[in-house]
Amino acid sequence: MLNGLINVYKEPGYTSMDVCAVLRGITGQKKIGHTGTLDPSAEGVLPICLGNATKLCDMLESKKKEYVATFMLGKKTDTLDITGEVLEERKPKASKEDIEAAIKTFIGGYEQVPPMYSAKFINGQRLYELARKGQTVERKPVFVDIYDIKIEEADLPHVTIRVLCGKGTYIRSLCEDICEKCGELGVMTKLIRTAVDHFTSDKALTIKQLETVRDEGRLSEVVIPTEDAFFDLPRFTVKPDFRKAIDNGNKLKLSMIKEYVSLKDGDRCRIANDEGTFMGVYYYEEKERALKPFKMFLEIK
Repeated sequence: MLNGLINVYKEPGYTSMDVCAVLRGITGQKKIGHTGTLDPSAEGVLPICLGNATKLCDMLESKKKEYVATFMLGKKTDTLDITGEVLEERKPKASKEDIEAAIKTFIGGYEQVPPMYSAKFINGQRLYELARKGQTVERKPVFVDIYDIKIEEADLPHVTIRVLCGKGTYIRSLCEDICEKCGELGVMTKLIRTAVDHFTSDKALTIKQLETVRDEGRLSEVVIPTEDAFFDLPRFTVKPDFRKAIDNGNKLKLSMIKEYVSLKDGDRCRIANDEGTFMGVYYYEEKERALKPFKMFLEIK
């Protein structure tokens, strides 16, 4: 079984679950998951988790993401993107300067209302399922982190922006909210996810490329080790005498670690066995002066 991640470039027309289904066929294994839904019309980075890396799905979903989105002023649809039914149209009057001023008000984050056409659950149902039945329900605003927004191109009424944001941000909603701030209607016309944490679009592989790699017998070469998802965490090694403790996912006293451990209470780190194999992510508890397991990543055979 393959354990690790594949940086997939999802092309328009596929759902995130479609990509997982295709990857099950390419890899020949069932244990696969994705790290955050991309709309069928959107494209870009979709890290796929294999084997023990499926434990990463929720962790990567919370990482920073970067998008390049294009929106058009003067039109409103039910889905907030160009694929939806047009509800209203009017000639826009906002200038590039108006849009720039509006954008600045969103940097830092804001309370965003999830769109009806989204995979969010409310009362046990996906919002898009209700929307398709013509139903609209109240959605509570959710605070989303917007770390940065820059205008890449402005050829009015079309505007392209680059957005660095946190978990749960709906870019369709952000585009509409920016336009609304200018007193305009707005609809997203294109969306590309260019990065999920350190997984970037320039290194992502399309499904066709992955099929070629498989046919050449080189699929394992494109699988990124699970540990790479934690590249920014310090790494420590368990002494040989305490191999059983790490194999069982037990807490580790500092005396069991080869290296000097300098961590603050709650800090996370990577732990490897005496052969250098990554075993899991631990966190430091100052009260007990010990490392405790946060999530283990034992390889699945």
